[in-house]
Amino acid sequence: MKNIYIGDMGVYVQYLQLALNRAGYPVVINGRFGQDTCKALRQFSGEGAGCYVDAALWEKLIPYLKGYTTHVIIQGDTITGIADTYDTTASAVLTANPELDALNLQTGTQIYVPFSFPLVSEEVPYTSMLTEFILEGLAVRYPFLVTGCIGSSVMEKEICYIRIGNGSKEVCYSAAFHANEWITTPVLLKFGEEYAGAYASGEPLYGENAKLLFEEYTLFLVPLVNPDGVDLVNGVIQNDTYRMLTAAIAADYPSIPYPDGWKANIEGIDLNLQFPAGWEQAREIKFAQGYVSPAPRDYVGEAPLVAPESNHMYQFTRDHDFRLILAYHTQGEVIYWKYLDYEPENSRRIAEYFGKVSGYTVEQTPVASGYAGYKDWFIQEYNRPGYTIEVGLGQNPLDMSQFQKIYEDNKYILVGGMSQI
Repeated sequence: MKNIYIGDMGVYVQYLQLALNRAGYPVVINGRFGQDTCKALRQFSGEGAGCYVDAALWEKLIPYLKGYTTHVIIQGDTITGIADTYDTTASAVLTANPELDALNLQTGTQIYVPFSFPLVSEEVPYTSMLTEFILEGLAVRYPFLVTGCIGSSVMEKEICYIRIGNGSKEVCYSAAFHANEWITTPVLLKFGEEYAGAYASGEPLYGENAKLLFEEYTLFLVPLVNPDGVDLVNGVIQNDTYRMLTAAIAADYPSIPYPDGWKANIEGIDLNLQFPAGWEQAREIKFAQGYVSPAPRDYVGEAPLVAPESNHMYQFTRDHDFRLILAYHTQGEVIYWKYLDYEPENSRRIAEYFGKVSGYTVEQTPVASGYAGYKDWFIQEYNRPGYTIEVGLGQNPLDMSQFQKIYEDNKYILVGGMSQI
């Protein structure tokens, strides 16, 4: 986290404002470090504090982005008392510490204390850093979740997943292949949080029995396939070399806004045009459109799977036995369900179900975009249902003001990706 000062603007300021709100010092989340934010920060920091955030102060704020803190048990502590101290619930504390004996607390033991607010924010842009914080927080709040990483990006940022469930039927949902489609990342993160919460409490998940889903299915969520590109779009790339590289690439394609129009990875390769399913046809189409070199979008690369992010998704998929995949994109409120003449068993029925519960249109992928995608390769390789879900409406990147509707539209698709197979 970089130091920020009064007068600064941007995503880091929004993260500061989110943390202050969660800590009980309300301020409008607008990305502008003005006097109101300064006042709230001073109230949080204590008397004599300045209007800036350095590494020491970020250390105090970050727990409110990760959604938990720690507590060392002292003589006389009780679970209820600890929960009251941190304005949370006893059940949340016990869920986060499954080995803890509530009737025999041991002095000196450090425990996790989840805060009471939902971890996945619906107010701020998402970056690789915030995604990392949320994955850590979810793993602390719900230790029955498993987190791991499938590999690293060009800039060596980890591409991570959440695994929920221990059933024999494996399913995978992925998001943010395209940089300016980062709003899909919190869609998967929120679903993971909702699913984990339902399982922990024994409550239904959008009409489905969460415990039965957990026992029958193993769900993998890969919420941020393109961390470098997302960080570029949201203005948090600190590496001058890559900022200069992307600016030079963008200069060759002046009709594409920079950085808002950036879909590719940090080297200018479109990650969803990298899979060995009609890659040569995709190359022909995109070259004819003028994307003949690294570009903010639609450049297929020199060969399939040369982009590490796409290669990691390819290898991760080959290492598993996914019965169904969902690949989340924006925008258009449409579900693409076929690749060429492949029609895996039940794929049409499931697509129609998804359309019914979401209100989205069910279509075949347009020819100009109909090759070399992750969904295309999965269907070709495994002859199993695979879907590209295009959420929201408007111009990318979509604003978080659309998030609530997007999630409501998609929550039954997300649970149905398991229950319908």
